Amino acid sequence: MSALATLMPGFEGTVLPAWVERRLRDGMGGVCLFATNVESREQLRSLTASIRAANPRAVISMDEEGGDVSRLHQREGSPFPGNAVLGRLDDPAMTRAVGEQVGRELIDAGINLTLAPDVDINSNVSNPVISVRSFGADADLVSRHGAAWTRGVQSAGVAGSAKHFPGHGDTAQDSHVSLPTVDADLDTLRARELAPFAAVIEADVATIMSSHIAVPALDPEQPATFSRPILTDLLRGEMGFEGVVVSDALDMVGASGEIGIPAAAARALAAGCDLLCIGTANTDEQIDAIVAAIDAAVAQGDLSAQRVEDAGVRIGAMVESFSQQAADAVAAGSTAAGLGQASVRAAFHVSERVAIRLQGLVSDTRPRHWIQLEPDANIAVGHSPWGPFAAGVGADVVVRPGDALDLDAIPQEAVLVVVGKDNHRHAWIREVIESVRALDPIVVDMGWPDLTAPYADLATFGASRLVGAALAEVLS
Repeated sequence: MSALATLMPGFEGTVLPAWVERRLRDGMGGVCLFATNVESREQLRSLTASIRAANPRAVISMDEEGGDVSRLHQREGSPFPGNAVLGRLDDPAMTRAVGEQVGRELIDAGINLTLAPDVDINSNVSNPVISVRSFGADADLVSRHGAAWTRGVQSAGVAGSAKHFPGHGDTAQDSHVSLPTVDADLDTLRARELAPFAAVIEADVATIMSSHIAVPALDPEQPATFSRPILTDLLRGEMGFEGVVVSDALDMVGASGEIGIPAAAARALAAGCDLLCIGTANTDEQIDAIVAAIDAAVAQGDLSAQRVEDAGVRIGAMVESFSQQAADAVAAGSTAAGLGQASVRAAFHVSERVAIRLQGLVSDTRPRHWIQLEPDANIAVGHSPWGPFAAGVGADVVVRPGDALDLDAIPQEAVLVVVGKDNHRHAWIREVIESVRALDPIVVDMGWPDLTAPYADLATFGASRLVGAALAEVLS
Protein backbone atom coordinates (compact mmCIF):
# COMPACT_ATOMS: atom_id res chain seq x y z
CA MET A 1 0.00 0.00 0.00
CA SER A 2 1.51 3.32 -1.06
CA ALA A 3 1.53 6.60 0.82
CA LEU A 4 -0.88 7.94 -1.81
CA ALA A 5 -3.64 5.72 -0.40
CA THR A 6 -3.66 7.73 2.84
CA LEU A 7 -4.11 11.16 1.25
CA MET A 8 -7.36 13.15 1.00
CA PRO A 9 -6.63 16.56 -0.58
CA GLY A 10 -9.00 19.29 -1.65
CA PHE A 11 -9.04 21.12 -4.95
CA GLU A 12 -10.57 24.19 -6.53
CA GLY A 13 -13.42 24.11 -9.04
CA THR A 14 -16.67 22.34 -9.81
CA VAL A 15 -15.23 19.69 -12.15
CA LEU A 16 -12.56 17.09 -11.41
CA PRO A 17 -9.10 18.40 -12.33
CA ALA A 18 -6.99 16.13 -14.52
CA TRP A 19 -4.27 15.83 -11.89
CA VAL A 20 -6.76 14.70 -9.21
CA GLU A 21 -8.30 12.16 -11.60
CA ARG A 22 -4.86 10.76 -12.38
CA ARG A 23 -3.96 10.52 -8.71
CA LEU A 24 -7.24 8.76 -7.94
CA ARG A 25 -6.62 6.23 -10.71
CA ASP A 26 -3.18 5.67 -9.16
CA GLY A 27 -4.84 4.81 -5.83
CA MET A 28 -5.12 8.10 -3.93
CA GLY A 29 -7.30 7.61 -0.86
CA GLY A 30 -9.92 10.21 -1.64
CA VAL A 31 -10.83 13.88 -1.78
CA CYS A 32 -12.43 16.40 0.53
CA LEU A 33 -15.01 18.68 -1.07
CA PHE A 34 -15.66 22.25 0.04
CA ALA A 35 -18.09 25.03 -0.84
CA THR A 36 -15.97 26.05 -3.83
CA ASN A 37 -16.66 22.61 -5.32
CA VAL A 38 -20.45 22.95 -5.11
CA GLU A 39 -22.53 24.90 -7.60
CA SER A 40 -25.73 22.84 -7.63
CA ARG A 41 -26.94 19.42 -6.57
CA GLU A 42 -26.84 18.14 -10.14
CA GLN A 43 -23.30 19.43 -10.64
CA LEU A 44 -22.20 17.86 -7.34
CA ARG A 45 -23.63 14.47 -8.34
CA SER A 46 -21.71 14.69 -11.61
CA LEU A 47 -18.50 15.58 -9.77
CA THR A 48 -18.79 12.73 -7.26
CA ALA A 49 -19.62 10.29 -10.08
CA SER A 50 -16.40 11.29 -11.86
CA ILE A 51 -14.45 10.72 -8.64
CA ARG A 52 -15.92 7.23 -8.22
CA ALA A 53 -15.21 6.45 -11.87
CA ALA A 54 -11.55 7.28 -11.30
CA ASN A 55 -11.40 5.28 -8.06
CA PRO A 56 -14.46 3.30 -6.92
CA ARG A 57 -12.86 2.91 -3.48
CA ALA A 58 -12.24 6.62 -2.95
CA VAL A 59 -13.32 8.45 0.16
CA ILE A 60 -15.50 11.40 -0.88
CA SER A 61 -15.80 13.59 2.18
CA MET A 62 -17.39 16.87 3.11
CA ASP A 63 -17.74 19.09 6.19
CA GLU A 64 -21.50 18.76 6.58
CA GLU A 65 -22.44 19.26 10.23
CA GLY A 66 -26.09 20.08 9.66
CA GLY A 67 -26.06 23.66 10.97
CA ASP A 68 -23.79 26.67 10.68
CA VAL A 69 -21.10 24.50 9.05
CA SER A 70 -22.75 23.27 5.86
CA ARG A 71 -21.03 22.70 2.53
CA LEU A 72 -24.16 21.32 0.86
CA HIS A 73 -26.05 24.51 1.71
CA GLN A 74 -23.30 27.09 1.99
CA ARG A 75 -24.75 29.20 -0.81
CA GLU A 76 -28.17 29.61 0.79
CA GLY A 77 -27.76 28.67 4.47
CA SER A 78 -28.61 25.38 6.12
CA PRO A 79 -32.16 24.02 6.52
CA PHE A 80 -30.97 22.09 9.58
CA PRO A 81 -30.85 23.58 13.10
CA GLY A 82 -27.30 22.78 14.22
CA ASN A 83 -25.96 20.97 17.24
CA ALA A 84 -26.42 23.59 19.96
CA VAL A 85 -30.14 23.89 19.16
CA LEU A 86 -30.51 20.11 19.20
CA GLY A 87 -28.71 19.91 22.52
CA ARG A 88 -30.99 22.52 24.08
CA LEU A 89 -34.06 20.66 22.84
CA ASP A 90 -32.53 17.49 24.32
CA ASP A 91 -34.56 15.03 22.29
CA PRO A 92 -32.12 12.31 21.13
CA ALA A 93 -34.73 10.85 18.78
CA MET A 94 -34.98 14.20 17.02
CA THR A 95 -31.20 14.48 16.88
CA ARG A 96 -30.98 11.04 15.32
CA ALA A 97 -33.66 11.99 12.79
CA VAL A 98 -31.73 15.12 11.81
CA GLY A 99 -28.54 13.07 11.44
CA GLU A 100 -30.36 10.64 9.18
CA GLN A 101 -31.84 13.46 7.13
CA VAL A 102 -28.36 14.96 6.65
CA GLY A 103 -27.11 11.52 5.67
CA ARG A 104 -29.79 11.09 3.03
CA GLU A 105 -28.87 14.41 1.43
CA LEU A 106 -25.21 13.39 1.39
CA ILE A 107 -25.94 9.99 -0.14
CA ASP A 108 -28.05 11.69 -2.80
CA ALA A 109 -25.05 13.90 -3.61
CA GLY A 110 -22.60 10.99 -3.74
CA ILE A 111 -20.76 11.72 -0.46
CA ASN A 112 -19.66 8.74 1.66
CA LEU A 113 -17.97 10.47 4.62
CA THR A 114 -19.18 13.50 6.55
CA LEU A 115 -16.70 15.17 8.87
CA ALA A 116 -19.27 15.28 11.67
CA PRO A 117 -20.60 15.20 14.34
CA ASP A 118 -18.70 17.74 16.40
CA VAL A 119 -18.64 16.21 19.90
CA ASP A 120 -16.48 18.86 21.54
CA ILE A 121 -17.85 20.18 24.83
CA ASN A 122 -18.11 23.95 24.53
CA SER A 123 -17.09 24.67 28.12
CA ASN A 124 -15.44 28.00 27.23
CA VAL A 125 -17.84 30.79 26.18
CA SER A 126 -14.92 32.52 24.46
CA ASN A 127 -14.29 29.59 22.12
CA PRO A 128 -13.92 31.17 18.67
CA VAL A 129 -14.23 28.06 16.52
CA ILE A 130 -16.47 25.47 18.22
CA SER A 131 -19.32 27.54 19.69
CA VAL A 132 -22.73 26.42 18.35
CA ARG A 133 -21.14 23.49 16.53
CA SER A 134 -21.20 21.79 19.95
CA PHE A 135 -24.25 20.08 21.42
CA GLY A 136 -23.57 21.81 24.74
CA ALA A 137 -21.35 22.34 27.75
CA ASP A 138 -22.29 19.15 29.63
CA ALA A 139 -20.53 15.83 29.01
CA ASP A 140 -23.61 13.64 29.37
CA LEU A 141 -25.65 15.86 27.04
CA VAL A 142 -22.97 15.92 24.36
CA SER A 143 -22.45 12.17 24.71
CA ARG A 144 -26.07 11.17 24.13
CA HIS A 145 -26.59 13.58 21.23
CA GLY A 146 -23.25 12.78 19.61
CA ALA A 147 -24.16 9.10 19.69
CA ALA A 148 -27.68 9.79 18.38
CA TRP A 149 -26.47 11.94 15.47
CA THR A 150 -23.84 9.33 14.62
CA ARG A 151 -26.39 6.53 14.53
CA GLY A 152 -28.68 8.66 12.39
CA VAL A 153 -26.19 9.69 9.73
CA GLN A 154 -24.63 6.24 9.51
CA SER A 155 -28.04 4.57 9.20
CA ALA A 156 -28.30 6.44 5.87
CA GLY A 157 -25.08 4.82 4.68
CA VAL A 158 -22.70 7.73 5.29
CA ALA A 159 -19.66 7.30 7.51
CA GLY A 160 -19.47 9.75 10.40
CA SER A 161 -16.39 11.40 11.89
CA ALA A 162 -16.51 12.50 15.52
CA LYS A 163 -14.28 15.49 16.13
CA HIS A 164 -11.96 16.97 17.36
CA PHE A 165 -10.19 14.34 19.48
CA PRO A 166 -9.36 14.58 22.34
CA GLY A 167 -11.59 17.69 22.64
CA HIS A 168 -11.34 21.28 21.32
CA GLY A 169 -14.06 22.81 23.49
CA ASP A 170 -12.06 24.32 26.35
CA THR A 171 -9.99 26.71 24.23
CA ALA A 172 -10.08 30.41 23.44
CA GLN A 173 -7.94 29.99 20.31
CA ASP A 174 -8.64 28.62 16.84
CA SER A 175 -6.32 25.87 15.56
CA HIS A 176 -6.77 27.20 12.03
CA VAL A 177 -4.54 30.13 12.99
CA SER A 178 -2.64 29.00 16.12
CA LEU A 179 -1.88 26.01 18.35
CA PRO A 180 -4.41 26.09 21.22
CA THR A 181 -3.71 24.43 24.56
CA VAL A 182 -6.17 22.61 26.82
CA ASP A 183 -4.69 22.82 30.32
CA ALA A 184 -7.21 20.58 32.09
CA ASP A 185 -5.92 17.85 34.39
CA LEU A 186 -6.25 14.18 33.53
CA ASP A 187 -9.29 13.53 35.72
CA THR A 188 -11.16 16.45 34.13
CA LEU A 189 -10.23 15.32 30.62
CA ARG A 190 -11.52 11.80 31.27
CA ALA A 191 -14.77 12.97 32.80
CA ARG A 192 -15.42 15.78 30.33
CA GLU A 193 -13.56 15.79 26.99
CA LEU A 194 -13.20 12.04 26.50
CA ALA A 195 -16.72 11.01 27.53
CA PRO A 196 -18.47 11.93 24.23
CA PHE A 197 -15.79 10.08 22.25
CA ALA A 198 -16.38 6.98 24.34
CA ALA A 199 -20.10 7.32 23.56
CA VAL A 200 -19.63 7.59 19.79
CA ILE A 201 -17.19 4.67 19.81
CA GLU A 202 -19.93 2.64 21.48
CA ALA A 203 -22.26 3.88 18.72
CA ASP A 204 -19.79 2.43 16.14
CA VAL A 205 -18.66 5.72 14.65
CA ALA A 206 -16.66 4.96 11.52
CA THR A 207 -13.96 7.60 11.94
CA ILE A 208 -12.62 10.01 14.54
CA MET A 209 -10.84 13.23 13.62
CA SER A 210 -7.77 14.40 15.48
CA SER A 211 -7.34 17.98 16.63
CA HIS A 212 -4.36 20.28 16.29
CA ILE A 213 -4.28 21.17 19.97
CA ALA A 214 -1.77 20.68 22.78
CA VAL A 215 -3.01 18.70 25.78
CA PRO A 216 -0.10 18.56 28.25
CA ALA A 217 -1.87 16.18 30.64
CA LEU A 218 -1.97 13.59 27.83
CA ASP A 219 1.24 14.45 25.99
CA PRO A 220 3.56 17.24 27.20
CA GLU A 221 5.48 17.30 23.91
CA GLN A 222 3.30 16.86 20.80
CA PRO A 223 -0.08 18.22 19.63
CA ALA A 224 -2.78 15.57 19.36
CA THR A 225 -2.45 15.00 15.60
CA PHE A 226 1.25 14.16 16.07
CA SER A 227 0.89 12.33 19.39
CA ARG A 228 1.26 8.57 19.57
CA PRO A 229 0.30 8.62 23.28
CA ILE A 230 -2.99 10.31 22.36
CA LEU A 231 -3.94 8.63 19.07
CA THR A 232 -2.44 5.15 19.49
CA ASP A 233 -2.08 4.50 23.21
CA LEU A 234 -5.23 6.32 24.38
CA LEU A 235 -7.68 6.28 21.47
CA ARG A 236 -6.88 2.82 20.12
CA GLY A 237 -5.32 1.08 23.11
CA GLU A 238 -7.33 2.34 26.07
CA MET A 239 -10.61 3.42 24.40
CA GLY A 240 -10.71 0.55 21.92
CA PHE A 241 -11.38 2.51 18.73
CA GLU A 242 -10.85 0.31 15.66
CA GLY A 243 -12.05 2.61 12.90
CA VAL A 244 -10.27 5.18 10.76
CA VAL A 245 -8.44 8.08 12.40
CA VAL A 246 -8.71 11.18 10.19
CA SER A 247 -6.41 14.14 10.65
CA ASP A 248 -7.88 17.61 10.75
CA ALA A 249 -6.70 19.63 7.77
CA LEU A 250 -2.92 19.68 7.70
CA ASP A 251 -2.77 23.11 6.08
CA MET A 252 -3.96 24.62 9.39
CA VAL A 253 -1.42 26.62 11.37
CA GLY A 254 -1.85 24.34 14.39
CA ALA A 255 -0.47 21.45 12.32
CA SER A 256 1.96 22.73 9.71
CA GLY A 257 2.63 26.33 10.68
CA GLU A 258 6.22 25.59 11.70
CA ILE A 259 7.11 22.36 9.87
CA GLY A 260 5.18 22.44 6.58
CA ILE A 261 2.52 20.09 5.25
CA PRO A 262 4.81 17.24 4.01
CA ALA A 263 6.53 16.83 7.39
CA ALA A 264 3.15 17.14 9.16
CA ALA A 265 1.75 14.33 7.01
CA ALA A 266 4.58 11.95 7.90
CA ARG A 267 4.34 12.77 11.62
CA ALA A 268 0.55 12.35 11.64
CA LEU A 269 0.82 8.88 10.09
CA ALA A 270 3.50 7.86 12.57
CA ALA A 271 1.31 9.01 15.47
CA GLY A 272 -1.69 6.95 14.36
CA CYS A 273 -3.65 8.96 11.78
CA ASP A 274 -4.83 6.86 8.82
CA LEU A 275 -6.52 9.30 6.44
CA LEU A 276 -4.80 12.64 5.98
CA CYS A 277 -7.00 15.65 5.25
CA ILE A 278 -4.57 17.94 3.42
CA GLY A 279 -6.63 21.11 3.05
CA THR A 280 -8.58 23.01 0.41
CA ALA A 281 -6.73 24.38 -2.62
CA ASN A 282 -4.10 21.65 -2.89
CA THR A 283 -1.93 21.01 -5.95
CA ASP A 284 -0.29 18.13 -7.78
CA GLU A 285 3.11 19.43 -6.70
CA GLN A 286 2.05 19.35 -3.04
CA ILE A 287 1.03 15.73 -3.36
CA ASP A 288 4.43 14.89 -4.83
CA ALA A 289 6.13 16.58 -1.86
CA ILE A 290 3.91 14.83 0.69
CA VAL A 291 4.43 11.38 -0.82
CA ALA A 292 8.18 12.02 -0.93
CA ALA A 293 8.21 13.05 2.74
CA ILE A 294 6.27 9.95 3.80
CA ASP A 295 8.55 7.67 1.74
CA ALA A 296 11.61 9.38 3.25
CA ALA A 297 10.24 8.87 6.77
CA VAL A 298 9.81 5.15 6.03
CA ALA A 299 13.32 4.92 4.59
CA GLN A 300 14.79 6.67 7.63
CA GLY A 301 12.93 4.48 10.10
CA ASP A 302 10.78 7.29 11.51
CA LEU A 303 7.63 5.65 10.10
CA SER A 304 7.07 1.95 9.54
CA ALA A 305 5.91 0.65 6.19
CA GLN A 306 3.43 -1.52 8.09
CA ARG A 307 1.84 1.59 9.63
CA VAL A 308 1.21 2.98 6.12
CA GLU A 309 -0.10 -0.39 4.96
CA ASP A 310 -2.48 -0.69 7.91
CA ALA A 311 -3.82 2.82 7.31
CA GLY A 312 -4.60 2.13 3.66
CA VAL A 313 -6.29 -1.19 4.44
CA ARG A 314 -8.43 0.39 7.15
CA ILE A 315 -9.55 3.19 4.80
CA GLY A 316 -10.47 0.73 2.04
CA ALA A 317 -12.47 -1.46 4.41
CA MET A 318 -14.47 1.55 5.62
CA VAL A 319 -15.37 2.63 2.09
CA GLU A 320 -16.42 -0.87 1.13
CA SER A 321 -18.55 -1.25 4.24
CA PHE A 322 -20.40 2.02 3.79
CA SER A 323 -20.87 1.50 0.05
CA GLN A 324 -22.97 -1.55 0.90
CA GLN A 325 -24.80 0.26 3.71
CA ALA A 326 -25.63 3.13 1.35
CA ALA A 327 -27.11 0.73 -1.19
CA ASP A 328 -29.21 -0.91 1.51
CA ALA A 329 -30.35 2.43 2.95
CA VAL A 330 -31.45 3.81 -0.41
CA ALA A 331 -33.26 0.58 -1.24
CA ALA A 332 -35.16 0.74 2.06
CA GLY A 333 -36.68 4.06 1.02
CA SER A 334 -37.54 5.29 4.52
CA THR A 335 -37.55 8.99 5.38
CA ALA A 336 -36.48 10.82 8.50
CA ALA A 337 -38.66 13.28 10.38
CA GLY A 338 -38.21 16.97 9.67
CA LEU A 339 -37.78 19.76 12.17
CA GLY A 340 -39.98 22.84 12.07
CA GLN A 341 -39.67 26.42 13.23
CA ALA A 342 -41.87 25.85 16.27
CA SER A 343 -39.50 23.19 17.56
CA VAL A 344 -36.49 25.42 16.95
CA ARG A 345 -38.05 28.34 18.83
CA ALA A 346 -38.29 26.17 21.93
CA ALA A 347 -34.48 26.19 22.10
CA PHE A 348 -34.22 29.98 22.25
CA HIS A 349 -33.14 31.76 25.43
CA VAL A 350 -35.27 34.87 26.00
CA SER A 351 -34.61 37.35 28.80
CA GLU A 352 -37.50 38.20 31.09
CA ARG A 353 -37.70 41.76 29.77
CA VAL A 354 -37.86 40.70 26.16
CA ALA A 355 -40.24 37.81 26.87
CA ILE A 356 -42.81 40.33 28.05
CA ARG A 357 -42.07 42.57 25.10
CA LEU A 358 -42.46 39.75 22.56
CA GLN A 359 -46.04 39.26 23.65
CA GLY A 360 -46.79 42.81 22.57
CA LEU A 361 -45.03 42.43 19.22
CA VAL A 362 -47.86 40.22 17.96
CA SER A 363 -50.09 43.28 17.58
CA ASP A 364 -47.32 45.86 17.11
CA THR A 365 -47.59 47.16 13.56
CA ARG A 366 -44.52 49.38 13.70
CA PRO A 367 -41.85 48.49 11.12
CA ARG A 368 -38.87 46.42 12.22
CA HIS A 369 -35.48 47.99 11.61
CA TRP A 370 -32.91 45.20 11.31
CA ILE A 371 -29.25 45.90 12.03
CA GLN A 372 -27.01 43.02 10.97
CA LEU A 373 -23.69 42.86 12.84
CA GLU A 374 -21.43 40.99 10.43
CA PRO A 375 -18.24 39.71 12.10
CA ASP A 376 -15.37 38.31 10.08
CA ALA A 377 -16.34 34.84 8.88
CA ASN A 378 -15.41 31.95 11.14
CA ILE A 379 -12.88 29.94 9.12
CA ALA A 380 -14.70 26.68 9.81
CA VAL A 381 -18.03 28.16 8.72
CA GLY A 382 -16.82 30.16 5.74
CA HIS A 383 -18.82 32.83 3.95
CA SER A 384 -22.48 31.87 3.98
CA PRO A 385 -25.84 33.61 4.40
CA TRP A 386 -26.96 33.30 8.01
CA GLY A 387 -29.85 33.85 10.33
CA PRO A 388 -32.93 35.81 9.25
CA PHE A 389 -30.90 37.33 6.41
CA ALA A 390 -30.66 33.86 4.85
CA ALA A 391 -34.38 33.36 5.39
CA GLY A 392 -35.60 36.38 3.43
CA VAL A 393 -35.25 39.27 5.88
CA GLY A 394 -33.49 42.25 4.34
CA ALA A 395 -31.05 43.99 6.67
CA ASP A 396 -31.71 47.71 6.86
CA VAL A 397 -28.12 48.29 7.95
CA VAL A 398 -25.10 45.98 7.84
CA VAL A 399 -22.28 46.86 10.23
CA ARG A 400 -18.86 45.26 9.87
CA PRO A 401 -15.67 45.64 11.92
CA GLY A 402 -14.46 49.22 11.53
CA ASP A 403 -17.81 50.58 10.33
CA ALA A 404 -19.53 53.49 12.05
CA LEU A 405 -23.26 53.24 12.72
CA ASP A 406 -25.27 56.33 11.80
CA LEU A 407 -27.71 56.62 14.71
CA ASP A 408 -29.58 59.48 13.02
CA ALA A 409 -30.57 57.16 10.18
CA ILE A 410 -32.48 54.81 12.48
CA PRO A 411 -36.23 55.55 12.29
CA GLN A 412 -37.46 56.63 15.72
CA GLU A 413 -40.82 54.91 15.21
CA ALA A 414 -39.34 51.49 14.35
CA VAL A 415 -38.78 48.42 16.51
CA LEU A 416 -35.00 48.13 16.46
CA VAL A 417 -33.61 44.58 16.14
CA VAL A 418 -29.82 44.17 16.42
CA VAL A 419 -28.52 40.75 15.36
CA GLY A 420 -24.99 39.42 15.77
CA LYS A 421 -23.07 36.25 16.55
CA ASP A 422 -20.99 35.68 19.69
CA ASN A 423 -21.67 39.29 20.62
CA HIS A 424 -19.65 39.28 23.84
CA ARG A 425 -16.45 38.22 22.05
CA HIS A 426 -16.22 41.28 19.77
CA ALA A 427 -15.39 44.70 21.20
CA TRP A 428 -16.83 46.49 18.16
CA ILE A 429 -20.15 44.61 18.50
CA ARG A 430 -20.34 45.51 22.17
CA GLU A 431 -19.75 49.15 21.25
CA VAL A 432 -22.53 49.13 18.65
CA ILE A 433 -24.96 47.58 21.12
CA GLU A 434 -24.09 50.15 23.79
CA SER A 435 -24.53 52.97 21.27
CA VAL A 436 -28.17 52.04 20.61
CA ARG A 437 -29.22 51.28 24.20
CA ALA A 438 -31.30 54.45 24.40
CA LEU A 439 -33.40 53.24 21.43
CA ASP A 440 -34.57 50.19 23.42
CA PRO A 441 -33.38 47.55 20.91
CA ILE A 442 -34.01 43.84 20.95
CA VAL A 443 -30.47 42.43 20.91
CA VAL A 444 -30.12 38.98 19.39
CA ASP A 445 -27.09 36.68 19.62
CA MET A 446 -27.13 33.86 17.06
CA GLY A 447 -23.85 32.40 18.29
CA TRP A 448 -22.94 30.98 21.68
CA PRO A 449 -23.86 33.76 24.13
CA ASP A 450 -22.35 34.72 27.45
CA LEU A 451 -25.60 34.97 29.37
CA THR A 452 -23.85 36.75 32.23
CA ALA A 453 -23.11 39.68 29.88
CA PRO A 454 -25.73 42.22 28.67
CA TYR A 455 -25.40 41.45 24.97
CA ALA A 456 -28.13 38.85 24.34
CA ASP A 457 -31.75 39.74 25.05
CA LEU A 458 -32.60 36.78 22.87
CA ALA A 459 -30.16 33.96 22.06
CA THR A 460 -30.84 31.39 19.35
CA PHE A 461 -27.75 29.15 19.75
CA GLY A 462 -27.35 28.86 15.99
CA ALA A 463 -27.50 30.91 12.81
CA SER A 464 -28.68 28.46 10.17
CA ARG A 465 -31.38 29.47 7.69
CA LEU A 466 -33.93 27.38 9.60
CA VAL A 467 -33.06 29.07 12.89
CA GLY A 468 -33.15 32.45 11.16
CA ALA A 469 -36.65 31.77 9.84
CA ALA A 470 -37.79 30.84 13.35
CA LEU A 471 -36.32 34.07 14.72
CA ALA A 472 -37.95 36.17 12.01
CA GLU A 473 -41.33 34.65 12.81
CA VAL A 474 -40.92 35.49 16.50
CA LEU A 475 -40.07 39.12 15.77
CA SER A 476 -42.42 39.81 12.88
